[in-house]
Amino acid sequence: MVKHIAVTFFYCVLFNIVFAQKITTKAYIDTYKNLAVAEMLRAGVPAAITLAQGVLETESGNSDLVKKSNNHFGIKCKAEWTGESVYHDDDENGECFRKYDSAIFSYRDHSDFLRTRAHYAFLFSLDPMDYKGWAYGLKQAGYATNPRYPEILIKTIEDNGLNDITEQTLNQIPDYSIYQLETTKSKFTFVDKSIKKIEEIIEPSKLKSKTYNGLKAVYAESGMSLLAIASHYNIPLTNLLDYNDLIIDGILDNSVWLYLERKRTEGLQEKYKVKGDESLYDIAQSNGLQLSSLLAYNGLNETDKIRPGSILSLRSGVIIKEEYVEPDEVVENSNNKKSKKDLTSSKKDKKEVKTKVKIHKVKNGESLATIAKKYKMNVSDLKEINGLTSNKLKIGQQLIISK
Repeated sequence: MVKHIAVTFFYCVLFNIVFAQKITTKAYIDTYKNLAVAEMLRAGVPAAITLAQGVLETESGNSDLVKKSNNHFGIKCKAEWTGESVYHDDDENGECFRKYDSAIFSYRDHSDFLRTRAHYAFLFSLDPMDYKGWAYGLKQAGYATNPRYPEILIKTIEDNGLNDITEQTLNQIPDYSIYQLETTKSKFTFVDKSIKKIEEIIEPSKLKSKTYNGLKAVYAESGMSLLAIASHYNIPLTNLLDYNDLIIDGILDNSVWLYLERKRTEGLQEKYKVKGDESLYDIAQSNGLQLSSLLAYNGLNETDKIRPGSILSLRSGVIIKEEYVEPDEVVENSNNKKSKKDLTSSKKDKKEVKTKVKIHKVKNGESLATIAKKYKMNVSDLKEINGLTSNKLKIGQQLIISK
């Protein structure tokens, strides 16, 4: 009996010793660096930044929060969160934090969290190797409340050589296997399970190429992965999306020409006649023209519908003189033939539309406030005309001043 108690006590002590051991920072990095690499390729957040944040937020994987929620970045519930949650003491007692089925979902949500919020948008214009710029930028955007957060993040990166992982990732072909998930419980969408290795997805013989408007473009067939295409041409996924006016990555639903460099602000031709059921996006792509420029030149919003036969301007300051006949203006006689009188009448009823749009190209140091003041406008009106949801501007961006 005494022997039995002694043996039981020994195993209890051994159990407590083993599980009392903490995960080392190196072990945490080795465990999750592939996730950080995949997210850098998918969404553009430098792997060094992701890993350093994970180390800090989870205390190298040892925090109570990560153990009970798989939340590696301390992301709180927020109003839009509909998944599971846990409550944890942080800045205040009993705060709501997001709960994930695995670390994979947490790492992806972290990338999406930064990528989809306007106040973090400026970070993605930084060089991925500029970890110091990212560290101070995260603090500036309000990611953390600790005033020393940038310095701590930078030290974590430098002490563990994390920027080497970022550098290696810049030319790396992604491993899709980490996205082959069985779970259907998460609200996050991953690359389709049926996805094959990159060499099976893209065969050079199947990718037609062309140069249009001085730009290199490739014809991507439906079913191809945008991530795979970006990797095949050694272009960051975020750049490929930006070049082609795309917001969400994934598998292409339709075949499309994709540009491998930023599109022009003006088309080769002055005007374009709309064919069939073309959308504004289709027209921008076929002309190697930035969608924002096409919208600005024609005083349109992205959701506007256009009719076949309509004439659109592809350059700034071009006056469009469009003539068209409404469908119900062309009538047919009893013999189902258009009479001379009908045709003459319809010609008289033709409408003439003239469009002249005043455009301002954003210069270095300009803001919405200074531009609005220059043209004696309100900032709110300027944002509404251009469909802007934030005050962030890019150098060279074209704004509609008057329609």
